[in-house]
Amino acid sequence: MTNHLIDTLRARRGDSSRLFIETADGARLTYADAERRSAQYANAFVALGLKPGDRLVLQAEKSVEAVFAYLGAVRAGGVFLPLNTAYTPPEVEYFLGDAQAAIFVCDPASEAALAPIAAAQGCPRVLTLDAQGEGTLRDAADAAGTDFADVPRGPDDLAALLYTSGTTGRSKGAMLTHDNLASNALALVETWRFTPDDVLIHALPIFHTHGLFVAINVTLAAGSSMIFLPKFDPELVLKLMARASVLMGVPTFYVRLLKSPGLTPEAAARMRLFISGSAPLLAETHREWRARTNHAILERYGMTETGMNTSNPYEGERIAGTVGFPLPGVSLRVVAPESGEELGAGEIGMIEVKGPNVFSGYWRLPEKTAAEFHDGWFITGDLGLIGPDGYVQIVGRGKDLVISGGYNVYPKEIETEIDALPGVIESAVIGIAHPDFGEGVTAVVVARPDATLDEKSVIDALEGRLARYKCPKRVIFLDDLPRNTMGKVQKNLLREQYKGLYGS
Repeated sequence: MTNHLIDTLRARRGDSSRLFIETADGARLTYADAERRSAQYANAFVALGLKPGDRLVLQAEKSVEAVFAYLGAVRAGGVFLPLNTAYTPPEVEYFLGDAQAAIFVCDPASEAALAPIAAAQGCPRVLTLDAQGEGTLRDAADAAGTDFADVPRGPDDLAALLYTSGTTGRSKGAMLTHDNLASNALALVETWRFTPDDVLIHALPIFHTHGLFVAINVTLAAGSSMIFLPKFDPELVLKLMARASVLMGVPTFYVRLLKSPGLTPEAAARMRLFISGSAPLLAETHREWRARTNHAILERYGMTETGMNTSNPYEGERIAGTVGFPLPGVSLRVVAPESGEELGAGEIGMIEVKGPNVFSGYWRLPEKTAAEFHDGWFITGDLGLIGPDGYVQIVGRGKDLVISGGYNVYPKEIETEIDALPGVIESAVIGIAHPDFGEGVTAVVVARPDATLDEKSVIDALEGRLARYKCPKRVIFLDDLPRNTMGKVQKNLLREQYKGLYGS
């Protein structure tokens, strides 16, 4: 048996002297360098006591060395668990204890605070890695050998553990197998037409599915290269488009790039593909990007538990407000949440998916795992529909559904109407406890600085366009909507903030 994920990512590599990563400061590392450095990390991890199936937890700033640590952990047979660098010590304590970590890697500046926590949670080894790729983990790798025989791991063995965002209670660890990651990378290479000639601008964090498993695994599986940036810098990204071919981003990237006068068809002429995910892309952003660059952004849909599920087509119309079609090997259906009966085209229901990309369950939560599957299909928690043309549309999270006066209200429908009003940048519609209606439809709006909007003008504009039960009972104006690190609006925070709005 071979190491399934690593062998899959090596299969199309070709000449190992090809460029793999170029950093913002000009360092250039080849595929041979990646092979050598990841072997050193694998040797270091084994020497530190990592055994097949052990969890290696990394909370460190983005660096090339962190990428090699990921590859080294998988080559050593470990289960890689990246953590958001914004997590606080109490949050890290939970993850270390729940994952039963064997090795913990943190920033040197955090070691004094986190090492005792790790020890209390039974983690025997704590090492460091900073934003420059320096630390005791780097020292251990530098001292290790450059030859390593990959630990055999099969398709169903765990390769990674990713914790969900935890907006409805404690975060759950999604168990991702070698085949989950390998099959998804190959499906995306095919769907997005990646080749060894592609150059990806990598400006995403690498503690998340998008930046780690989509961006890096797809690059590796295609034998492509990437320009590896520590963070998103719109002016630098704009400059790099002259020698890159693909940008993967979140909607915020595109909104900020649109603010630059340097964004022109000429600036984007060499680029072949702009991909957006992790949060919904506003239709206005889609339209404005096409007008400014002559490129249509390709929006896709995925989640922690499944990797990517659908994508707008590479060839064919990329329709704003949709996430396209299921990826090769992935099946998707929409069912009635109450009965589980499959619904017809255009009917809104719960999205369920099935395929080799779907995780094997939640870590140490067998009952929760069983509850999230229906006849072998994973219940995503997302509400959506499949249009007559086959394009999938997401209308919101199931938990964001508003039930007002006994009627189901889908926030996306109202948000689309509000976002189309002159002067509106974006909106979020939530349900707040209401003494008469159960939940009151409530709109939170971000307006342009020069807009003359007020609560009454928004409500008046919606009358006649929406059924009365869908119209907001209140409209709140904010400078910005609360978001997580990947750009998703955190409606749970809005619901908590305004929970007493209707006096209930």
